[in-house]
Amino acid sequence: MTDQDPRSFLYRPGQLDPETAQRITGEVLNACDDGELYLQYSANESFVFDDGRLKVADYSMDSGFGLRGISGEMTGFAHANEISEGAIRRASQTLQLIEPSKSKMAAAPRHNNRHLYTGDNPLDAIPFEKKAALCAEIDAAARARDPRVAQVSVGLSGSWSVVEIVRPDGFVATDIRPLVRLNVSIVAEDNGRRETGSFGMGGRYLYDRLFVRAEWERAIDSALDQALVNLRSVAAPAGEMTVLLGPGWPGVLLHEAIGHGLEGDFNRKGTSAFSGRIGDRVAVPGVTIVDDGSIGERRGSLSIDDEGTPTQETVLIEDGILKGYMQDRMNARLMGVPATGNGRRQDYAHSPMPRMTNTFMKSGQDDPEELLGRVKDGIFCKSFGGGQVDIVSGKFVFSCTEAYRVKNGKLGDPIKGATLIGDGPTVLTKLTGIGNDSALDEGVGICGKGGQTVPAGVGQPTLLVSGLTVGGTAAA
Repeated sequence: MTDQDPRSFLYRPGQLDPETAQRITGEVLNACDDGELYLQYSANESFVFDDGRLKVADYSMDSGFGLRGISGEMTGFAHANEISEGAIRRASQTLQLIEPSKSKMAAAPRHNNRHLYTGDNPLDAIPFEKKAALCAEIDAAARARDPRVAQVSVGLSGSWSVVEIVRPDGFVATDIRPLVRLNVSIVAEDNGRRETGSFGMGGRYLYDRLFVRAEWERAIDSALDQALVNLRSVAAPAGEMTVLLGPGWPGVLLHEAIGHGLEGDFNRKGTSAFSGRIGDRVAVPGVTIVDDGSIGERRGSLSIDDEGTPTQETVLIEDGILKGYMQDRMNARLMGVPATGNGRRQDYAHSPMPRMTNTFMKSGQDDPEELLGRVKDGIFCKSFGGGQVDIVSGKFVFSCTEAYRVKNGKLGDPIKGATLIGDGPTVLTKLTGIGNDSALDEGVGICGKGGQTVPAGVGQPTLLVSGLTVGGTAAA
């Protein structure tokens, strides 16, 4: 546990104190429309148990600041890995290059957020030896599950971060951000054929949940089941087909193919397929998509975003009608709308931009079994792996890590090598069924944009799509 004040990791005697941080920020950003001093301390660790032994045990600490000033659409940004008055003043010289603001400073964020996390540090709560022992125990248990298990890889990681946003108007906000994750990957072999299955879980909580035997055994069972299913898979069909998407993690397709197109910067610049379409029908009735960073313990959740704005549920599409976009402060100000708590950055060395938190489609009215019964000839996609997406158009290519042939409403053989090809805006108009089983993923999502990565959550109910191009090697 962390007994000391988390802010003490940011402010150290002789380097910087809270009063000086506020004074400097007010001085160097007084001619800007907006901006902040972003202070951060982070500790990170990771363990990899592979080939029956511990291969990786990493630990690192980092701290620094990012200083940003905004005037109109112009941004000045500088950062350093030294939190001190002298370093901040040197960084402020960058801001002399931007034009002075012609308007008054934008209003500070509202102070009504819930504090989702305590000061407890997951890295300190459990000794190193117990973490390494857990990885070894999971490895041994997985190998004992089935004689076909040929290889096991276990990954355990955690991080703890303290951030503080200091604005020139006197606004100060602090956030504590724990994050843990467990991954299990299993290679199964039978008659010379090898296939892989994997499962991951995690979130913004402490390690103790991952040490519960029932939880890590569930990870083993899920990874092994997927590997054994893939051992009996046949070649995927190809062609235009009816596709049934499972709940939870398949929402990564929604995240990539639709979610990015609903971020404020793309829409302010007019480069998204959804630009200028507020109030238009963009999906079939029944489709409601939200972004919500205020759900406790979820991977994409934050008490405040990286500009100090409280996170919230933001309705993006409601009953098929486009209602709004995800906004950081700059794009919201330039578009004349409120910020939504979606200003996110990878760390202190990066400037914030509009980013998703936990983005998901809400439940519909359909029974998932009934939706399966509607599929006369198609495939069911239970889990996805990697993919490629054109954010501007929403065009995507996604590979399925677990999928099945469906004939006359019945699940058939598992299939291998299936890819889904299409575009997000079109998929929203081809939904013919929305399940009543919306679920969020298990807590493993990583979102990339503009060279930055941040943890994110995805989710959806079971969805029936009337037609998608399926890439495969067998005839449909």
